[in-house]
Amino acid sequence: MQVFDLTPRGYCHGVLNALSIVKKVIKTESYPRPIYVLGQIVHNKKITEAFERFGVISLDQKGKTRLEMLESIDFGTVIFTAHGISDQAIARAKEKGLVTLNATCRDVIKVHVAVKTKLSEGYKVIYIGHRNHPEPEAVLAISKDIYFVEDEKDALLLPKDLIQYPIFVTNQTTLSLYDIDSVLKIIETKYPHYLFDNEICNATTVRQHAVKEQPDVDLMLVVGDALSSNSNKLRDVGMKAKHIPSYLISGIEDIKLDWLHNISSVSVTSGASTPTVITEEVIRFLKQYDQKDPMTWDQKSKLTVEDIL
Repeated sequence: MQVFDLTPRGYCHGVLNALSIVKKVIKTESYPRPIYVLGQIVHNKKITEAFERFGVISLDQKGKTRLEMLESIDFGTVIFTAHGISDQAIARAKEKGLVTLNATCRDVIKVHVAVKTKLSEGYKVIYIGHRNHPEPEAVLAISKDIYFVEDEKDALLLPKDLIQYPIFVTNQTTLSLYDIDSVLKIIETKYPHYLFDNEICNATTVRQHAVKEQPDVDLMLVVGDALSSNSNKLRDVGMKAKHIPSYLISGIEDIKLDWLHNISSVSVTSGASTPTVITEEVIRFLKQYDQKDPMTWDQKSKLTVEDIL
């Protein structure tokens, strides 16, 4: 079986920065304990579990905002994740006397700045993103004059009277062009003079481009977490742009051997928050796999916490 290793893949600069902040706090005794992460530092369960071994507490309660989760912390150090944080949460942490570190990705910060600037100039803002994702949560907390759109249905429901205002449209950094284009077509028909600032980050763009430009294969595997937006989008691009059967896996343990039956080629890529060692383990497994030899079917990971971090 031929295995294609799609590049670039693996950590982006935002993930590297966030992980380095957590590692620094773990190693520096002057930071008050406990160490909390408000959410998942990056969307990868294996990284979160690895940090837990060093006493890092990740607060990620479904249905609760970052600001609401903050109320359960009375002392210690709080790290804000790469996905961004609201000004209200930052202010509340200060009120509570907590030591804070902000790991927000610089691409996400750029979106916050652009939205605030356009609002101050009198624009109404339309933001394209995914519901229940922490990145939109922080952006939407900026102002009630931001209209959230996830899909074409939301775009169709945007109020008609917005046309009297200048319109600024921007987006979550980890989307795909497929998410944005279909929504923009509707927005354009409703507000022809809108201003669009495409903020899909470069790391997301180049990884999606690599998927679109890959050779024709029988199967594509994307190594990433189920909560990782950019990982899910890589799978979607493989299916929509290349019409390749594509699956999202967290590691070798998620590979279903049925997928590999009677195929001659497979490509592998990974999300921006996936440790390279996990992707490399998947590639090694695929290269040695033989459908006729059960000795090559072992899917138990050999990686340690130290490997992952």
